[in-house]
Amino acid sequence: MALKDNKYKSKTIFHSFKYAFEGMYYGFRTATNLLVDILVAIIVMIFGLLLNLSSTEWIAVFLCFGLVISLELMNSAVEEVVDMITKENDIKAKRAKDLAAGAVLFGAIMAAVVGVIIFLPKIISLL
Repeated sequence: MALKDNKYKSKTIFHSFKYAFEGMYYGFRTATNLLVDILVAIIVMIFGLLLNLSSTEWIAVFLCFGLVISLELMNSAVEEVVDMITKENDIKAKRAKDLAAGAVLFGAIMAAVVGVIIFLPKIISLL
């Protein structure tokens, strides 16, 4: 079926946002790792408030939240597509899932590095 016949194709910007929010909702409802990411984000925000982060530090923290959560959503999308395409234990399907998971892991590691750079000096200064 051609894309123009696809009933899920965005007809207006409203539909584009509607589908995007449906995707986010589905991701948060079904992907356990996203709930862990949200919990970590809440904990980091609490520490950020307690340690009085600067505006620049808050920007870095929120960019890291956005990066990791976006990568989790993309990972979930890759898993959905791979599961839709094949039910077999195909090495290429495994690689696609592993690559998507690796992207999430790399983003999370980089976010943790940013967190250490921002939070460690503040914590040390309290000691």
